[in-house]
Amino acid sequence: MSKIALRNFWFQFHKWIGLLLAILIIPICITGSALVWHDALDKALNPQRHAFTSEQAKLEPSAYAAAAQSVLAPGERIVSLRFAEGEPVMVAAAQPRKEGPGSRPAGRPGRTVVYMDPGTAKVLDKADGNAGLVRFMHGLHGSLLVPGVGRQIVGWIGVAMVISTVSGIWLWWPTVGSWLKGLRWKRHRNFDTNLHHQMGFWIALPLFVLSLTGAWISFPAFFGAFSGEAQRARPGQPDRMAMMRAKPLAAPATSLDQAVATSRALTTGQVTSVNWPTDLKPEWSVSFNGKTVAVEDASGAAKLDKPRENRETTARLMRRIHDGTDMGLFWQIVIFIGGIIPAILAITGIIMWLRARKWRGELARRQKRKPAIA
Repeated sequence: MSKIALRNFWFQFHKWIGLLLAILIIPICITGSALVWHDALDKALNPQRHAFTSEQAKLEPSAYAAAAQSVLAPGERIVSLRFAEGEPVMVAAAQPRKEGPGSRPAGRPGRTVVYMDPGTAKVLDKADGNAGLVRFMHGLHGSLLVPGVGRQIVGWIGVAMVISTVSGIWLWWPTVGSWLKGLRWKRHRNFDTNLHHQMGFWIALPLFVLSLTGAWISFPAFFGAFSGEAQRARPGQPDRMAMMRAKPLAAPATSLDQAVATSRALTTGQVTSVNWPTDLKPEWSVSFNGKTVAVEDASGAAKLDKPRENRETTARLMRRIHDGTDMGLFWQIVIFIGGIIPAILAITGIIMWLRARKWRGELARRQKRKPAIA
């Protein structure tokens, strides 16, 4: 294949990836850009949740559980209690299970989240855990709100974007002369084409990284096999979705106060979270600054769990690179810009395609009107 033919191939490939996926790329990129500032966005949209009097919890866990239970609807059962300095105390409760065909659970398990003042246990807000603008953006970015296969669709879009960035650099590279010529603004007479070339070049590397890490998150088993971190289910342990669907016990034999008191006898520190016993795992789980105590509900017997391995795995690193967690302000700004520019590239690419179609149509009409030579 000649260099001209290869260039034309990459041009067609790059063009049709952009045109066919533009309607999906734009919302994925825009929501990803906004979610870099997830916490700030949530505070701006829900200021009532942060109108508390103290940044540290001053009451026993049972006080917050009781305050939350007083505003929960009939049938809702508390699943977990979370404490974090500078944040409201959060209680998550399982909504009554919806049954699908054949008495099987339907859809994602519903959660109600109650936000409380750490100092007084006053209820500040109550919301559906799957509702709200921030939750909507997470769903749109991660799965396009498509149940079941949405995450895989987003993953394949990430793969397509990886290929698009490589082909874009190929097309950007000047055919004659030094690569520095590619940095000229006026490579074309149209503003949108020049904008497409320049933005595409400067965002290519960050976009390649974000697309690759996005695909990695969508296909953890596939990429995990390459990194040596393939996910393996532990024998006898329920999977994550089964744990999410587990139903909290209606009347635990061991009370919350008893579970916390028993746990404190085995470790020290502040309680950071409590998980309620369920029909799948009938034990309390009480965490203290990284250490967790499991309390068997039926007998009240407690044991200190082995601390979870907190090493930096490749999968965790890929997620942090993708969403900017603990990556510093500079990279977070790069991610933000890396979400805005692809949307602009998609729009300018469509404009360029429409203009080319119009030009080819006019050329064809002129050729038809041209008299035949005898």
